[in-house]
Amino acid sequence: MDIKLKRVYLPAEPTDGFRILVDRLWPRGLKKEEVHVDLWSKDMGPTHELRHWFAHIPERFPEFAERYEAEVRANEDWAEFQRVVHSHDVVTLLFAAKDEQNNNAVVLARLLQG
Repeated sequence: MDIKLKRVYLPAEPTDGFRILVDRLWPRGLKKEEVHVDLWSKDMGPTHELRHWFAHIPERFPEFAERYEAEVRANEDWAEFQRVVHSHDVVTLLFAAKDEQNNNAVVLARLLQG
């Protein structure tokens, strides 16, 4: 299985495979009809409180990653999310954050890859 990460604002490509938006909020400025998303897994996104605390401040990412990982592991939808992801050969986790290195999709990919 191949897990890719991609900003949702970039165009869809055939090599993306199954595309999953992993943000709790729909990305600003995009209409649902304009974005190819196979699954919007908003319940796998970080909680409102954690998102606001993190505020995409890179120095907070290590602690954000720890706290978000704990949220994910406690999430009742985690097992089903893993099943869906692992049922595809190629999965692209889509995210809206400008920072491509410090975001929730990075943490999810790491968890999914074991």
